[in-house]
Amino acid sequence: MAASRLGCLWVSSRLGGLGLGRRRSPRDLGARVRRLPGPAVSGRNVAVASGAGASGSEHYCLELLRKRDYEGYLCSLLLPAKSRSSAFALRAFNVELAQVKDSVSEKAIGLMRMQFWKKAVEDIFHDNPPPQPVAIELWKAVKRHNLTKRWLMNIIDEREKNLDDKAYRNIQELENYAENTQSTLLYLTLETLGVKDLHADHAASHIGKAQGIVTCLRATPYHVSRRKVFLPMDICMLHGVSQEDVLRRSQDQNVRDVIYDIASQAHLHLKHARSFHRSVPVKAFPAFLQTVSLEDYLKKIQQVDFDIFHPSLQQKNALLPLSLYIHSWRKTY
Repeated sequence: MAASRLGCLWVSSRLGGLGLGRRRSPRDLGARVRRLPGPAVSGRNVAVASGAGASGSEHYCLELLRKRDYEGYLCSLLLPAKSRSSAFALRAFNVELAQVKDSVSEKAIGLMRMQFWKKAVEDIFHDNPPPQPVAIELWKAVKRHNLTKRWLMNIIDEREKNLDDKAYRNIQELENYAENTQSTLLYLTLETLGVKDLHADHAASHIGKAQGIVTCLRATPYHVSRRKVFLPMDICMLHGVSQEDVLRRSQDQNVRDVIYDIASQAHLHLKHARSFHRSVPVKAFPAFLQTVSLEDYLKKIQQVDFDIFHPSLQQKNALLPLSLYIHSWRKTY
């Protein structure tokens, strides 16, 4: 069922040229170690969004993901039927939290929204979810899979701390943020699949960190358009790159070196995650399909010699649904 739905998505996509020819790059990405904005739903229109009952709240989550986390939406389609709606709810929950930062003009308002979600999670675990579509679907997921409350709270806490518009001091700080958001989201997804395995957790940790790093890179052009830079300061200082260099979209080699180092760290995390491939239960593989889109981005940024502002990096991969389906069929990540 999921495969056919994803197949239909691919067939209906434009099969334009993807520029997959490998461009000369002066370096091998693996040789060194070195969110999307959107309006939040107001309390006044929540009732309308969830007015159709259960189907209405589920439809709301699907539409939210299709608009704000399309890759996550595609990956969730390939989960087993018993886990799919719960994965949609978890990802919608993550999107709701992620877009708070860009949808409020004052930190105080953002803190109020985070407080709403903390209270919502508490109420969910007392079988009293608020009349908000994502909260309703999250409550169903919690009931269905006995999800860990601490991990849901960790995501909220980390997003709340990130409301401050500050660049990451170092790559470790970015990785910690990714661990408490993206990796934690994967731990919860594993729970929906009924997977409790140490190797799967290790893989999830590395994939989540890679996701967080790639998200930081992908969002850089958007952040720059708002006169903000969140790239790790330690790597920028290492190459003598200032925030102003990034804000003026410099094409200098030292700026590309910064992007190279950050992308290399994401590549390393993917490599570590895949080193557990033989030990991770096959049942866990569907939770890790996002490695396909991460690998796609890292290849594309290498092809443009780590020019973070290259227009091709902002284009969707029309063949991503097919690639995801093939990896799902082959049981690889």
